[in-house]
Amino acid sequence: MPRLVVLRALGLGDLLTAVPALRGLRRAFPGHRLVLAAPAWLAEAAAATGAVDRLVPATAPGRAVPGHIPWAGPRPEHAVDLHGNGPESLRALRALRPGRLYGYALPRGPAWRAGEHERDRWCRLLAWHGVPADPADLRLPAPDQPSPAPGAVLLHPGADAAARRWPAERFAALGRALRADGHRVVVTAGPGEGALAREVAEPGGLERAEGLPFSRLAALVAGARAVVVGDTGLAHLATALGTPSVVLFGPVSPQLWGPPRSPRHRVLWHPDDPRDQRPGDPHGPVTDPRLLRIGVAEVRAALDSLPTPAPAAPAATGDVRRGNGRQGRAHG
Repeated sequence: MPRLVVLRALGLGDLLTAVPALRGLRRAFPGHRLVLAAPAWLAEAAAATGAVDRLVPATAPGRAVPGHIPWAGPRPEHAVDLHGNGPESLRALRALRPGRLYGYALPRGPAWRAGEHERDRWCRLLAWHGVPADPADLRLPAPDQPSPAPGAVLLHPGADAAARRWPAERFAALGRALRADGHRVVVTAGPGEGALAREVAEPGGLERAEGLPFSRLAALVAGARAVVVGDTGLAHLATALGTPSVVLFGPVSPQLWGPPRSPRHRVLWHPDDPRDQRPGDPHGPVTDPRLLRIGVAEVRAALDSLPTPAPAAPAATGDVRRGNGRQGRAHG
């Protein structure tokens, strides 16, 4: 079977924003084996897209470009750069000697647009190369297992960088208020975020879900009443599963990384100038000042404005509880 390789060696949110492009490639090349070069921990999420046949592990520190893509067997017929717009990512794909190369950094490729939404960017790249892709084709199928906490409001205080983390004390205050009003509240956390989750959960006696594998995390999100989250992977998972969400933005505009316009999703952002789509550093070491302009009462009002999802299935047992310490890679 001929091969098609795609480089997207980033995190969970990056993978989910690339789903429309991946599905466009899947439809355009139904007889090819679509191989995704990405971190190994994303294998389960990649399979859930329905577009990826196999994942080959490819990583680099931070958001850098892998210097090498492990490859065995015949050279790929097609190689697609969904990683970036510089020569480094094309270089990693060129080393595989593909029959055809797709990317923004090609001498005669399309122009990169700094103010373009991530989903639109990659679909436009493929369209320029003659491959139709629909930016709205982003939904994941419902998980085939029940939620461990059906109907809960999920609070996700983590993010890869401090610049995109709303203060833990505000998450804690929100959680206490929601629980006092009768909501079940679960604080979610990825690897290395256990201390942050405890800081949010313990003052109000909230439940924690730490390090769930992707299948359990997807079931938890799919069955949630709503998700409150910053600009990180769990926000994109809520979008992909159609779960109502309130997404908190600071250094980067929701026009670049936010959910599609829908009553299901509310974005909160308070820039000095809305025309400045990157007013801060998304990888900065301290909370972005625009994120600090979002108050607990504003988030609560946004939550109250969300539509109520359909009733969730009965709970599974054993995965979410107060003080849960299960380990695994989930968020990215």
